Amino acid sequence: MTRISNTAEHDFPAPAEPDLTAEQVLARAEAMVPELIDRQAEVEERSFYAEDIHEKFARNGFYRILQPRRYGGYEFGLETFVRVSATLLRGCPSTGWMYTLGAMHTHIVATMFGEQAQSEVFGVGDFICPGTAVPSGSAVRTADGGWTISGKWPYCSGAPYGTHFLGHALISGEDGAPPTPLFFVAPRSQWTRLDDWGQQLGLRGSGSHSITMENAYIPDYLALPGVQIMEADVSAGTPGRVLHGNPEYGGGPLSFTNLCNAALAVGIAQGALDIYEGLLRSRSTLVPPIVRRHNDPDYQFWYGDAVGIIGTAEAALLNAVKQWHDASSTGPAAVTRELDLRISAICRHVIQLCWEAVANYLMPTAGASSIRHGERLERVWRDMSMLRSHGGISILLPTVAVRELTRTRMR
Repeated sequence: MTRISNTAEHDFPAPAEPDLTAEQVLARAEAMVPELIDRQAEVEERSFYAEDIHEKFARNGFYRILQPRRYGGYEFGLETFVRVSATLLRGCPSTGWMYTLGAMHTHIVATMFGEQAQSEVFGVGDFICPGTAVPSGSAVRTADGGWTISGKWPYCSGAPYGTHFLGHALISGEDGAPPTPLFFVAPRSQWTRLDDWGQQLGLRGSGSHSITMENAYIPDYLALPGVQIMEADVSAGTPGRVLHGNPEYGGGPLSFTNLCNAALAVGIAQGALDIYEGLLRSRSTLVPPIVRRHNDPDYQFWYGDAVGIIGTAEAALLNAVKQWHDASSTGPAAVTRELDLRISAICRHVIQLCWEAVANYLMPTAGASSIRHGERLERVWRDMSMLRSHGGISILLPTVAVRELTRTRMR
């Protein structure tokens, strides 16, 4: 195997395909869509995608889109990642969701942690890391400066194939002071996945299991005391920007996360539109004049408007990605809290547009037979409904983030 030397202490393997391009990775994702569609019921039954799909994702380079080249990744960047994610979600929302939330945290680790941490966690090869921004459990300082962590973290999408876990624990305050967060990355040996996913309304195959830790030891270089990642200020620079020389590893973590969330919605909505188009081509109107639905003026309007709404959402997503990238490239000082919140506000409306297209145009006019149990549109509807109930999407974006944006701009 060809190897590239990156530091005096380590040699890391080069990517399996050093000449692979972002366009090729996206084409591979598109080629997998028919198989993902065919295997949706199986994914829901298992509660996560199969081992052979996992292996195909690995061979296709999907897990290394955001991984730094220094550590054997492709470093294709955020735009490629959201395009691949949305494409996989278009085929199977559960599979695409599990992939996205397992792979996206590569970027946050590559941004926020130092060289020692990155050399260790990325040195395993494919880095798959479920995570949660909600603090839970406890963290206690050890004599050697590390941490002992115990707790339970639910909704850790991507856990079945996870190599690591990215979470927040709470450090008890002294003399009655409130607890402070500890942001940490834990290797697979330090946590346990619970078999507690698959009975929800939708996204039953997203691998969003709970993770538990009991007196797990985390060394100091894998932990960042006082950091809550959704509130992190990176305007003074980040370890990743310096280490990799790539400004994207200095982008805002909050807006990065919400751009990935918005890609989830766009992908699911595009899948719903594909199904609806198939119904227009294969089914006829119910009352005279009896014609194929695609020849009926009402269906033409409903479909055409949905195309425009979802297309607007996708365009807004990609423009927001460009804003995020351009600010990162300008320099650390351009990556302000206001920018982080403004891009997050755009993401809120991307998600809202996708919901409106599905809920107001596609579902009401598709017909009852298309949403029987086991039908693809029925599954997509359940999955989109679960997306709408996600705490970060239904609560934090429309309330906390938008209110803070106003306060920030009015100072």
